[in-house]
Amino acid sequence: MRIFKITKPKTKPEKISGELLQLKIELQEKLSMGSYADSPSLTATERNLIEEITDMTQELNINNVTRTRAYLDFYKKYPDIHWAFLGHMVSRNGGWNMTDLKGEFLSKLLTVDEQEKFFMFLERGNWLIFQDVFPQLRLYEISLELKQPLFHLLPCLSVSTFMESVWNFFWRTGNRPLLTVSLIINEQSYLEKQLMINEQQNQILKTIEFSLQDVLSLNHILFPYDQTGETKLTGQTLHHFTSLHERIELGKRMYALLYSNLERYKRLFQWAQRTPHTGSRTDYWPELFKCVKETLPGRLYNPQVKNCRLKPGAVHLYSPELQFAWKDILHNEPLQEDWFNNVNVVDYLIENPKNVDGEIQHAYCKSLEKLAFTTFAKKAIFLRNG
Repeated sequence: MRIFKITKPKTKPEKISGELLQLKIELQEKLSMGSYADSPSLTATERNLIEEITDMTQELNINNVTRTRAYLDFYKKYPDIHWAFLGHMVSRNGGWNMTDLKGEFLSKLLTVDEQEKFFMFLERGNWLIFQDVFPQLRLYEISLELKQPLFHLLPCLSVSTFMESVWNFFWRTGNRPLLTVSLIINEQSYLEKQLMINEQQNQILKTIEFSLQDVLSLNHILFPYDQTGETKLTGQTLHHFTSLHERIELGKRMYALLYSNLERYKRLFQWAQRTPHTGSRTDYWPELFKCVKETLPGRLYNPQVKNCRLKPGAVHLYSPELQFAWKDILHNEPLQEDWFNNVNVVDYLIENPKNVDGEIQHAYCKSLEKLAFTTFAKKAIFLRNG
């Protein structure tokens, strides 16, 4: 059984600030006292709030489309909560990865069983993050409405004591980057605890994406935006998804990519506002993708894309909408365990990237070409041996 732990940042951190030191001391006291395991006694009003938040979370946590829309809806009301926009944009990528499994290439490269198993892995992770983070967002909203912090209720919603301290800290200081990075740490650590160390999921990681990661191109996180009448892509690439440290650092880079440049942020947000999320890659490149299949069954597939453009006479790449690709899933309840057991996670808050190179369009286009060639080669071998 793999031991769950946080690996400290590899680079030597800068000197911790007074604010962070205060937070670290508070978290250390919680761990030493064991208070993170205590459940507060609730008033009738508080019990009703917990029930209302739980019901609302379940209503919105139906599928990737409903979750992704809920993040953006919340962000438009409370733009100080940067994570909500980051979560929205990353969740769009989760939906695109899900529909890719039924799309032009992966439906031909993976067996039906592999497609279903990998979808369940993606869907479970997307579901887990929402059911952990949305109650936090809703409790913040209620706290604003009542003009008093209610974050002592977070443990009753199965949220880590780490975030209870962080939300109270944010309420006092309004430190948006600290809250955002803390939520990145929390969600990835929660995912590690709930999903990544699960033995059944480990087999999926070994047999599907992570043995063919570069070929499947599911390691690209894309942020579309409009520029001179065209939709361009910025983003990052993750090469070690099984590393908790790498996922946290990726989250920090993606956050910097969204907010370090005001003009780019405006373009990204404008694109997100005007483009409803469907799960299909037609959302950002309808000139390359279509949600209706144009290729004929049984015909030898020919590579038809170069530099993210269709070759003359080529048909569009098939990218279905989520509602037509996958049915909604009823999930089992997560483990009721707190991931937080080491105050060293605060070190991730000390230094955040200021400028991030978001060049990804070329790499993504090359991945599409590689997928197209791999699909062609597999089909050609099958027909030759058939």
